[in-house]
Amino acid sequence: MTQQKSRSSATTTLRALAMMIRPVNCLMMGFAVVVGEVAILGGIPTPMQLVLGFSVSFLLTASSMIHNDVIDLEIDRINAPQRPLPSGMVSRERALIASAFFGITGILAALPLSWIAALIAILTFASSYAYNTKGKRLGIVGNVMVAFCIAMPFLFGGIVVLSTINVTVAAFFLLAFLSNIGREITKGIADVEGDRTKGIMTIAVSSGEKKASRLAAAFYILPVMITPLPYLLGDLGMLYLVVVAAVDAGFIYSSLSILRSQTKGAALSVKRQVRYWMLLAMVAFLLGGIAK
Repeated sequence: MTQQKSRSSATTTLRALAMMIRPVNCLMMGFAVVVGEVAILGGIPTPMQLVLGFSVSFLLTASSMIHNDVIDLEIDRINAPQRPLPSGMVSRERALIASAFFGITGILAALPLSWIAALIAILTFASSYAYNTKGKRLGIVGNVMVAFCIAMPFLFGGIVVLSTINVTVAAFFLLAFLSNIGREITKGIADVEGDRTKGIMTIAVSSGEKKASRLAAAFYILPVMITPLPYLLGDLGMLYLVVVAAVDAGFIYSSLSILRSQTKGAALSVKRQVRYWMLLAMVAFLLGGIAK
């Protein structure tokens, strides 16, 4: 009977942790590294580069997601009591152990790739930890921290196959980094009422939704100025230019949309749009790398 209860407890814990890591997010971050590898290399990387590159990003994302839930436990007790931690599916201590395990395993997976890959993995882990513990309440600083963590897989993919940074790697990273700063600012517009009550000093809270919308729009336009560079310098082929033109049009549309309206519904719509433009940008880099 005791053994059966132990098995049931272990199954519940594993199910809770599987929910907490947000598998779709982890898969997307892992896939971003693979896209970066293929786009930069213009072909299929080695099995080790594929597997370890994907694993590093997947595991570090899983660690960050669990740690985020631990930090937000008291808020979730009120706002989302059905989640694994506040519902008691898993204890805080086990969640912290799992977060540390995923983080350390992710860093170890980077070691066989190169010293710079390991350094980036450590930097990403530290940045996500700092964001979860302190960055959320720091307005634009927090936006930059989370955007850095989200954009890092694109940079990491290039580092895995080249052990250095070229124009395409930098452009891929900056496109993701800048657009995600804009997306975080837009998220702050949507969440302004709740953030104000929690003392989270987003741009929308500290300076108003109108000023936040202008800043968000600027961060959507900046990537448009960067995207032609890999083609102009001969790193990516014509197919990249064709697809990335649609990405640029999307970012321009989103910037105009958030400038036109700063309602919660409008901000949430723009936030969703930017994710689609980023996915399309991944396709552009991937096709451009293969067809160059």
